[in-house]
Amino acid sequence: MRDLGPVLDVGCGPGLVTAHLAGLGVEVSGVDLSPGMVAHARRLHPHLRFEVGSATELDPAPASLGGVLAWWSLFHLPRPAVAEVVATLARALVPGGQLVWGTHVGDGEVERTVAYGVDGITWTTHLWQPAAMATVLADAGLEPVAELSFPPMWTAHPQALLVARRPA
Repeated sequence: MRDLGPVLDVGCGPGLVTAHLAGLGVEVSGVDLSPGMVAHARRLHPHLRFEVGSATELDPAPASLGGVLAWWSLFHLPRPAVAEVVATLARALVPGGQLVWGTHVGDGEVERTVAYGVDGITWTTHLWQPAAMATVLADAGLEPVAELSFPPMWTAHPQALLVARRPA
C-alpha cells in the first residue's frame, strides 16, 4: 500500500497502529469518533495527523487512498451502516488499493454496560461471520486478498481479519 498513496486508519483510537504504519514508511492519517482518543493520539504522536470524525460521515474523494484500515473499529455500527461505510471507503481506493477490516466473529449482538473498566455505558458489539464480511466487501466492488481467523484472545469471541482490494 505504501506505493499506492495515503492510508486512512478509521477508528484509530490512540493512534498506535497509525504510528506503526508511519514507522514503516506509509503515509497515514487517523480518524476517530472520540475527541479524547484523538487528543491522546496527538499527544503520543505529534508528527502524525489525527482528526475527529465518524466513520459514517467520512467522504473521501474517489480514488484518493492507497489503503484503508478498519482495525476492530466498525463492530459498534449496525450492519447496514457498516455496508455503507465500506462502500464509501471502497470508492476512495485507487485501483489496487486495499481495505483491511477486523472484527469480532459470531451471530447477533452483545449488549454491554461496562467497557474498558467504565460502568454505566451503553455499547453494542455487532458480531459478524467472515462470509457476511466477504459479501459486504464484494458488494462494495472489492475482491478478496486474505482472510485470517483468530481464536478468542482478549474477548469471549473469535476474531476475523479480511483484506480486499479494488480491482486494477
